[in-house]
Amino acid sequence: MTKLASGGRKSIMCCVGDLKRRGRGFIWAMLGFLIVALSACYPTHLNTSPPPESANNVLRIYWNQGFYPEEDQALEQVIQDWERQSNIKVELSWYSSDDILNQTTVALDSGPPPDIVFAHRSDYTLQPQWAWEGKLADLTDVIEPIRDRYTPGVLESAYLYDKTAQARHYYGIPIELQALHLHYWRDLLAEAGLDEGQIPTDWDAFWTFWQQVQDRLQAQGNAAIFAMGLPMSVQASDTYFQLEQIFEAYDIELVDLEGQLHLSDPGVRTGLIDVMTWLVGLYQDGYVPTEAINWLDSDNNISFLNRQTIMTTNPSLSIPASQQDDLDLYFNKIATMMLPAEPDGEPIRYLVSVKQAVVFADSPNVAIAKDFLAYLVQPERLGTYIKGSLGRWFPPMPELLADPFWQAADDPHIAVATGQFTQQDGTRPFYHVFNPAYAEVQAENVWGQTMVNIIEGMPVVQAVDEAIARIETIFQGWAL
Repeated sequence: MTKLASGGRKSIMCCVGDLKRRGRGFIWAMLGFLIVALSACYPTHLNTSPPPESANNVLRIYWNQGFYPEEDQALEQVIQDWERQSNIKVELSWYSSDDILNQTTVALDSGPPPDIVFAHRSDYTLQPQWAWEGKLADLTDVIEPIRDRYTPGVLESAYLYDKTAQARHYYGIPIELQALHLHYWRDLLAEAGLDEGQIPTDWDAFWTFWQQVQDRLQAQGNAAIFAMGLPMSVQASDTYFQLEQIFEAYDIELVDLEGQLHLSDPGVRTGLIDVMTWLVGLYQDGYVPTEAINWLDSDNNISFLNRQTIMTTNPSLSIPASQQDDLDLYFNKIATMMLPAEPDGEPIRYLVSVKQAVVFADSPNVAIAKDFLAYLVQPERLGTYIKGSLGRWFPPMPELLADPFWQAADDPHIAVATGQFTQQDGTRPFYHVFNPAYAEVQAENVWGQTMVNIIEGMPVVQAVDEAIARIETIFQGWAL
C-alpha cells in the first residue's frame, strides 16, 4: 500500500533539528460549534452505492509526509479501512514538502498524473495555476454534503477560477489550516532580568523589547545570541508567509477582494518602502542572524531550538510540537504568544493558509479519488488525522476544534494558537484566493528577493520599484 519516495524523509527530519519524534480558512465566527449537534443530519459518505472500479484497480496518492508518526499512521489507517470497504487498492507515496510538488509536476508532464495529491505548499503556489489551466477536477460534489461543517471562509480558498471554463469551482478539499505563530524562550528572558509580563502588546514597543533582551544578554557575555529569528531568504516559504502577515499588520492592501492589484497606489508603495526599510534595518543592526538570508524553512526552527535566537516567528507549531517529549521545555521554557496589535492599535488579523487535497482532471480514477476524499473528510477520521500532527496544523471544521485536544487551557502552545483561529473577524485568506496571479508572486518569493537585494546594497526605493514592476508583469500574464 505505502511506499516512501526517494528523498522523502531526509528533508523532513532536518526541519527541527534533533527531533525525538517525527512529529491550520478561517474563523470569522464560532457559531459553527453548533454544527456538532446537527451532525447526524449529514451523510457520512459521498455515495451510498459501491464505488466504481478503478483503472488498473489501484488508486495512486501522493501525500506530504508528516513530521510525526501519529500523523502518517492515522492516514494509513484511513486508507486501510477504505480499502476493505471499497475493495480497491491504494498506492500511497510519501514525499517531503521539498519534493512533492516537483514530483507532481514531473508526473503531470509525463502522465498519467496521480489520482490525489496533498502538498503543504500547493495552496499558495501551484494549485491556483493548476485550476486556472483547467488541470484540476471539480470537487463540488464532494464539498456539498459537508459544506456547512466547514468553518466560514475556509471553502473560499478552494473556490478557484478555471480560465478554460471561465468559471469558479471547488478545486480542493480543505484538510487543515496554517497561520503564523510566535515563540520565545522564557528562561532567556529571565537571564536578561526580564519576564513575560513585561512584553509589550503594541507594535513598535514589542519589537524594541526583543532588541533590549539581546542587548542585555550580549552585555553578559552571550555574544552569539540574536533577538529575532526572522527568515529573510528567497529559498524559504516562511519568508513570504511572514512578510505577507507584516504587510497585513500595516494595512498595506496589495490586492483587493475583486482581485485588482493596488501597487500603483502611492500609499501602498510608501508603505512597502517603510516596511522593507524597517525589516532590513533589524538585520543590518545585528538583531537577526546573519545566516537568515540563506535559510531554508527548517533553519529558523533549528536556530531557535539551538538557543541562538530568543524569539522567532513560524507558520506552524512545529517548534514546540517537536519538544513534547521534554516536559520542561514544552511547558516551562518555550512559550507561544499572539502577535502584537497592529501599528494603528487595532487587533491583528491573521492570514490563514488552507491545506487542500486535489484531484487532477486527467487522473485515471477521478470518481474513486472523490469517493476516498469524501470518506477521509468525515469529522471522526479527519479529526484523528489532524491531531496526529500534534498541533502543527489546525482543523478546518468548528466541531473538530471543540475537541479537548484543541481547548486544553493547560497547553501553553495549542491553546494560544486556537485563539488565533477563533478570533471574531480575525482572519483572512492569502491574496491568491482573490487573484491566482499572486500565487506566482509567492512562488517566486518576490518580496523575499526584495529584502535580499536591499541587504546586498540595492537602495530600498529601487528594490521596491523593481518588485512592483515584476508583480505587475506577472499579473499581466494572468489577465482574465
